[in-house]
Amino acid sequence: MSSSTNHILVVDDDPDVLGTLTRALTRDGFDVSSANSGPDALDQLKRRVPDLVILDVMMPGMTGFEVCKRIRADSAMNHIPVLFLTARGHTDDIVSGLDAGGDDYVVKPFELIELQARVRALLRRSERDALKVSSRIQVGHLILDSDTYRASIGDQTIQLTFTEHRLLRYLMEHINQALSPGHLLEAVWSYPPNTGDPDLVRAHIRNLRSKLQDMDPESQFIKTIHGVGYMMNE
Repeated sequence: MSSSTNHILVVDDDPDVLGTLTRALTRDGFDVSSANSGPDALDQLKRRVPDLVILDVMMPGMTGFEVCKRIRADSAMNHIPVLFLTARGHTDDIVSGLDAGGDDYVVKPFELIELQARVRALLRRSERDALKVSSRIQVGHLILDSDTYRASIGDQTIQLTFTEHRLLRYLMEHINQALSPGHLLEAVWSYPPNTGDPDLVRAHIRNLRSKLQDMDPESQFIKTIHGVGYMMNE
């Protein structure tokens, strides 16, 4: 799939940032729309669902976290990858963005080349998901449906975000294997070797565990292998 088919919505209240990103991504061949506030973004999302949202965190009136939560609460938009732009580099703030349903983040001030690489990685992951041979995978009594991004146990069902789905699917496809955060950053986030933040993996693992335990509090689906990483058992 060529980048010209990808529609990106950029949301930022800073007109300079908005203009810079719009011009750079348009030069890359993307179809770019822009919004300067949370309500404006939500209005545009109702009219046209993009392939990716680039979302500033600190906006007056409605923060990027709030916009992301609205996206994740809507089944028609839940699958959209969300890349946060944040001027706040503290881990707690980044984790808050991931808790809100974000897939990745770039800290301001950022290099355009870094942001463009993150955008391409997110879109590649989205396109690979669409090419999955089998939409359903099962481990024990846990079933994952890649058409709907939903996991189920018996009559209990949970909705997953774009990255939660990819992470769970990868773990289910590599059952009984200990996978390091570095390995998962390469395999799930499409990061080059030895790049990316392990906190990104930890936050998504925590959120995924919480959702799975809501369906089955008695089971420990994802185990921590201390000093190594994570493993899913049958």
